[in-house]
Amino acid sequence: MQILFWILVFLATFSTMEFMAWSTHKYVMHGFLWSLHKDHHHKEHDSWFERNDAFFIFYAVVSMTCFYLWSYEAIWYCLPIGLGIMAYGAAYFIVHDIFIHQRFKLLRKANNWYAKGVRRAHKMHHKHLGKGDGECFGMLFVPFKYFKR
Repeated sequence: MQILFWILVFLATFSTMEFMAWSTHKYVMHGFLWSLHKDHHHKEHDSWFERNDAFFIFYAVVSMTCFYLWSYEAIWYCLPIGLGIMAYGAAYFIVHDIFIHQRFKLLRKANNWYAKGVRRAHKMHHKHLGKGDGECFGMLFVPFKYFKR
């Protein structure tokens, strides 16, 4: 029975992270920390790294803190929470950095309905070069209109 709770907490955390990513992207990255996110929309740099890459550190620290609390303080639910945050981070990296932005030349030929919808939504997000007037701030779950032809 305990494993069921762990799985449910993991899945709830993973799902909640999409909302966290959406709200962080909309209100923090396109808000008061636009100075860190701007280089992701304006490719005026020659570096493979972007200042925008610093945002992953926050959620990595939260995930590592959960692992610490589970391991040293025996708070059982911190393990599935930490794993859920880490799994979402991995999924985000694969979809955003590898699949969409091709920072590594992998997954170039993925062309199913989901892949097309996510690409369209992200393309619409990047058509806005300023911090305001943006749209489609999510990553894994995007509005259905982007899946229609």
